[in-house]
Amino acid sequence: MAEDSGQEKSEEPTARRLEKAREEGQTPRSKELNTTMVLLLGALGLLAFGPWMAEHVNHIARFSFALERDAAFDQSIMYAHLGASLWQATLALAPWLLLVLFAALLGPLGVGGWIFSTKALAPKMNRLNPFSGLKRMFSANSLVELLKSWAKVLVVGLVAWLVLNAYFEDAMLLQHKDTEPAVRGAVHIIIWSVIFLCLSTAVIAIIDVPWQIYSHTKKLRMTMQEIKDEYKESEGRPEVKGRIRQLQREASQRRMMADVPTADVVITNPTHFAVALRYESELMRAPTLVAKGSDQVAMKIREIAKENNVAQMQAPPLARALYTHGKIGEEIPEGLYVAVAQVLAYIYQMDLYVKGRGPKPERKPDMPIPRDLRVDPEPQ
Repeated sequence: MAEDSGQEKSEEPTARRLEKAREEGQTPRSKELNTTMVLLLGALGLLAFGPWMAEHVNHIARFSFALERDAAFDQSIMYAHLGASLWQATLALAPWLLLVLFAALLGPLGVGGWIFSTKALAPKMNRLNPFSGLKRMFSANSLVELLKSWAKVLVVGLVAWLVLNAYFEDAMLLQHKDTEPAVRGAVHIIIWSVIFLCLSTAVIAIIDVPWQIYSHTKKLRMTMQEIKDEYKESEGRPEVKGRIRQLQREASQRRMMADVPTADVVITNPTHFAVALRYESELMRAPTLVAKGSDQVAMKIREIAKENNVAQMQAPPLARALYTHGKIGEEIPEGLYVAVAQVLAYIYQMDLYVKGRGPKPERKPDMPIPRDLRVDPEPQ
């Protein structure tokens, strides 16, 4: 919306906005955390699996240099020799490589989690725009990346200087030792130096992770109008929902009117309310309310009842009680059983009288209505 372009994006992103961004491959990522995990676990892996790897490498070297002169000119022997050496090298490196792979997979779980989105792979033409590129170069994010680069150089350089000072005397003493102890000592110094250097990158990662989360959230911030539009899209626009409810009412009303001809009696107010009841003693435990309405709907019920020769009876208190407490398609309230039974009996007697099969009923039934089901008429 053009009028919303000047609004400040001051609101935190909604759950739907975050979910949509994730579907498009936009999640907070920390390269520093991933790098630290790979380097640190790789260095610890060398410390843990170093003796194992060194033993296998030593075996491969002995195996390779112990080759006889005649075997060196036989291609079949050389191929078998090379295959055996490669297998030993695979066994030697497998534990360490698996640990590094685990670190590479574990890093993304720290921030953002694993995600696969084809939308993130789709080309975006705005990335080819030189003005957009200049804007990214001089953005706050680029400044942070520059500061991180300088911080990494300073922190890693400082830690490297401290490590060299700590191991300087031990390193100088290696020249006075025999070859095998000197090699073991050198390897020990190198591995621990690498571990300390990797730990120094963790300092940058600890700062970078909150920044990446903050930067990602800030990028997805929304205006108040965007939140309102999203709510309308998710919940449905009021005018559309109103139209749907109207169509549902009309469909329900048509179904209700179609059931009026099946009713045994229509009880009226006489003008404001109309309630249609059906009762089949073999199938029903109590009479069922098949239709009800007020004003224009009540008039339509009475017209359909008249067209289909459905008996009608004026009983305002009972009509109000049935309209208020009864539900379409369900049995009438238990407290109105006696009143409705009297109406049905009266209608049955009148039907016999009209057909000349019985005497005319002396008077209309009393139709008692419990106090808790009574509905007072609205004031005119």
